[in-house]
Amino acid sequence: MTGWSWTYEGYVPADERLRESLCALGNGYFATRGALPECAADNVHYPGTYVAGCYNRLTSPVAGRQVENEDMVNVPNWLPLRFRPAGGAWLSPDTTPVLDHHVRLVLCSGLLDRRTRFDLGQGRTLIVHQQRVAHMADPHLAVMRTEFTPEGWSGTLEVEAALEGGVSNAGVSRYRDLDGRHLTHGHTGDAAPDVVWLRCRTRTSDIRIGMASRLTADVPIEVRHEDPRAVQLVRLELTPGRTAVVDKTVALHTSRDPAISDPLYAAVARVRRAPGYDDLLEAHLTAWDQLWRRADLDVPGESGRILRLHLFHVLQTLSPHTADLDVGVPARGLHGEAYRGHVFWDELFVLPYLNLHFPEVSRALLYYRHRRLEQACTTARDAGRRGALYPWQSGSDGREETQQLHLNPRSGRWLADHSRLQHHVGSAIAYNVWQYCQASDDAEFLHTKGAEMLLQIARFWADSAVWDEQLGRHRIKGVVGPDEYHEAYPGATAPGLDDNAYTNVTAAWVLTRALELLDILPEPRRRELVERIGLDGGEREQWEDVSRTLHVPFHEGVISQFAGYGDLAELDWDGYRERYGDIRRLDRILEAEGDTVNRYQASKQADVLMLGYLFSPAELQGVFRRLGLRLDDATWQRTVDYYLHRTSHGSTLSGLVHGWVLARARRAEAWKFCQEALQGDIADIQGGTTAEGIHLGAMAGTLDLVQRGLPGLETREGALWLDPVPLPELSSYGFSLRYQGHWGVRLRLERGLLEIAVPSSDASPIDVRLPDRAVSLEPGETGRLLLPD
Repeated sequence: MTGWSWTYEGYVPADERLRESLCALGNGYFATRGALPECAADNVHYPGTYVAGCYNRLTSPVAGRQVENEDMVNVPNWLPLRFRPAGGAWLSPDTTPVLDHHVRLVLCSGLLDRRTRFDLGQGRTLIVHQQRVAHMADPHLAVMRTEFTPEGWSGTLEVEAALEGGVSNAGVSRYRDLDGRHLTHGHTGDAAPDVVWLRCRTRTSDIRIGMASRLTADVPIEVRHEDPRAVQLVRLELTPGRTAVVDKTVALHTSRDPAISDPLYAAVARVRRAPGYDDLLEAHLTAWDQLWRRADLDVPGESGRILRLHLFHVLQTLSPHTADLDVGVPARGLHGEAYRGHVFWDELFVLPYLNLHFPEVSRALLYYRHRRLEQACTTARDAGRRGALYPWQSGSDGREETQQLHLNPRSGRWLADHSRLQHHVGSAIAYNVWQYCQASDDAEFLHTKGAEMLLQIARFWADSAVWDEQLGRHRIKGVVGPDEYHEAYPGATAPGLDDNAYTNVTAAWVLTRALELLDILPEPRRRELVERIGLDGGEREQWEDVSRTLHVPFHEGVISQFAGYGDLAELDWDGYRERYGDIRRLDRILEAEGDTVNRYQASKQADVLMLGYLFSPAELQGVFRRLGLRLDDATWQRTVDYYLHRTSHGSTLSGLVHGWVLARARRAEAWKFCQEALQGDIADIQGGTTAEGIHLGAMAGTLDLVQRGLPGLETREGALWLDPVPLPELSSYGFSLRYQGHWGVRLRLERGLLEIAVPSSDASPIDVRLPDRAVSLEPGETGRLLLPD
């Protein structure tokens, strides 16, 4: 690992899938895993390509039931390019001795560089050098250059390039018993000897896919069609020390694309007019250079290098090209098939970073949610509630995509899945609406689509709350919190928990923001909105009441994760660690033993402590005050300590949240959890999960830890609020951001010093608030502010 590259030396079959995920290339429209082009999908390799928002729905028999699942589709494979000495066997690292193998992901240029030296025997070797990009300037293009150099021999090398349509979704072992054949009606053809094409469509969503490939070589090209493969063959005459070059340029379109009539025609036309490799590369490099300037991040040492890798993958999944698409935030990026490519609440960890760099992308991702508001309202109505109930897992059209059953690999049993009861996803969407508008000052969005979502989500929470005469408070029952381990009370016949603290507190926050929004809306717009959604006068009074009376349970002087959490049994943590070692997936361990985690005070990930991630200490105390509750520093510290010792960290997000919260509490353990968040994917801490796709929320969250967490940066009340946390392990860092019309505001923190540079423009001054003072910085001005010890 160097500052701007990620390198793997040697060929290790067991590591290939992990490398393929971390070396995936994308541009916001599509991404392709970093698989070797000469290797087909098997137990070692998985060359998947995924187009943002391209889903298909299939039904499979599972445990005696017919279960429907919607998946992000593995589209035709554009990579295949294999080679062999004439008359010999096809070469690959799995079949031919390898003397050297080197793979380098160049972050600054979005380029994957591969160099392999094959041993052909009798002193003969073949050096294969490949470079490929998913084009960042033209999101429908990819290009790969392959250079062949013989050593100690001369002769004919046969090179076969192909477009492969016979692919399926088979990248996650626990899904392999399900139907993964999403493509049908595959046909191939050619527009010229150097251009071949493939078309197909998805089986039920009927998305048409067109792919075209142009092969460039200094020799004649032979074309064959072996449906569903379009094949081009060239024969290179090699001589020692001289390099032969083959370029493969590919265009990809689907019927979901705007401004096209037919995806196949668009793909063929695009690939035919695409310039040569050198010109394509130059435009691609320029596009990446612009991205890096907008997302500038300066963190020293190994942490900085990992953060740069995380930023690279965030930009590949959610680039400015995403702003033109109807897509959400896929939890595992466009890097693999885990979670079926679904959209969860991970945007809660992603949008706060994008808001301050690429607000147009944040806005587009919120549009994805708004387009599905009608479906969310329908879901709420079907559940007997007013307002909007967003799904825990979303895909193409906004219906609930959470699986009904999930497989425990330890026991081999299919179990009922109740995670769809995580209704707090609605609060995450509302939070992102508010945060985006605070950072961007986008009043038009807040007053229109943002207001519609926020008010309907608030309406759902108010209608979900039931009054408890004995408590004298409102309660929200039958939900599942962020913890996810606990889905029901011990021995209960129905799933769901009562008064999850995170759910209730965030619901109160949403209701408060909705009331505030109604007050600040221009009167004509407020009247339109009230008429449009049928908001009656009694509802506003109800929101006011519920926002002040939602129940937050406590036990032993700490906030209870949910009502009754303190009555659960304590787990023998030391005993389980001694028996199993890694107990991150404690739920699977206990189920395989015939037990259930529902019986224990044991959490998968941050739940109550998520409140310290979303809200600054002052804001969180304010929410509790509105609820008539006192949350002092001592109570919060006890709560942090309590759950810190009862969490197994079975999610990559857990280390991130704990690091964030502990940094605010100024605890020495903070850096340990920050490091776990940084290492989550590169070290595959969750044990094999990264091979199925990177964890986008955790990656973006580590970036936001540096951007907002450690500096204590908030965007509210028209100002930048800063309350930096001094961590000895990261005492000097800098970053740029885009804030309310200011492009490239530069912040740098050194020991005891905060420097803010505002670029010259005609924008208004930036108000900066520190705990002990407020300053105003004009465009073109640099402020150097001493920080208290």
